[in-house]
Amino acid sequence: MVANVPKLSVKDAQSKKQYTEVNGRKWYYIDSAPTTPATKGTIFLVHGFPDISYGWRYQIPLLNTLGFRTLALDCMGYSDTGTSPDLSLFGYKAHADAIAGIAAAIGVHKVIIGGHDWGGAVVYRVAQWHPSLITHVFSVCTPYQPPVERYISTETLSQTTLPQFGYQLQFGSEDGKVERVVRDEGRMRKFLLGMYGGRPSGRGKKFMSPIHGVDLGMVEEGEFGGSPLFEEEEFDFYVQEFMKNGINGPCNWYRTRKINWQDDLSLPAASKTGVKQPTLYILATKDEVLTREMSKSMEKAIPNLTRGEVPAGHWALWQTPEQVNGILKDWIEGVVLGGRSKL
Repeated sequence: MVANVPKLSVKDAQSKKQYTEVNGRKWYYIDSAPTTPATKGTIFLVHGFPDISYGWRYQIPLLNTLGFRTLALDCMGYSDTGTSPDLSLFGYKAHADAIAGIAAAIGVHKVIIGGHDWGGAVVYRVAQWHPSLITHVFSVCTPYQPPVERYISTETLSQTTLPQFGYQLQFGSEDGKVERVVRDEGRMRKFLLGMYGGRPSGRGKKFMSPIHGVDLGMVEEGEFGGSPLFEEEEFDFYVQEFMKNGINGPCNWYRTRKINWQDDLSLPAASKTGVKQPTLYILATKDEVLTREMSKSMEKAIPNLTRGEVPAGHWALWQTPEQVNGILKDWIEGVVLGGRSKL
């Protein structure tokens, strides 16, 4: 059921879309002004897979009412930012540098950074690559993962410590298993419905397994009910945004493990040990991939950590926006504006 929480409309999202050129490439984002007399700061939001800047539609109005200018980025491979054959542009460091470049271009010297899913992984590295720019960090669903000296492939992870990462082998396959199927608007619509909780026809069928990935046969020939997380206009907007680049760009994020590992080796020495900025981590208790177990040691790397949790699956931003926003509001008022290191 679509939540009854103030949110940004599709029309407003389109009217607020801006871009900044960084190193010869245009990076697009929703730029939403605060609704208070005085601006209290700037927040960058980074979405995940498969999502766009409009994924933050329930959070942007809240942040604006708290006094913050909010820029929700369209990441590489998505919407108007477009895509590239250069896989390095899909990595954490490329996005960290893009955010730093946008901040410099708009004259902002201190930034709060928030993310979800892949974006949640990005924001920790933004804080580590640009510690003088980032004052606070928050991540919904995604726990912090420290840099490692030895490369560990997705195959190894899925066969050992993180079996629920098996689906990433499908999304990031060298032969483009997902791209070969999701090749037109009809199949894109079904793929997104499946990812966003649309019920597939036929009792007992499940569209996605964390271990095995998605049932591409359903994309080819299956039928889905509507997603409970979208109004019709919103879902149509998502489909059109994804058709701008296709699914290859989003899937490229699953081909960056070695790129991110190589970039991590060059992190500033002071940043390699963790995130020093006050940080909020919101666990989605029903997320089958980003589990509670993955976050158990975060305090070792993030001493100023505040934890929260919501009874939601992976799409917590839309499934439980009241609870997500409540936790975020308390943290902003108590830590960001209140000057505390954590709650």
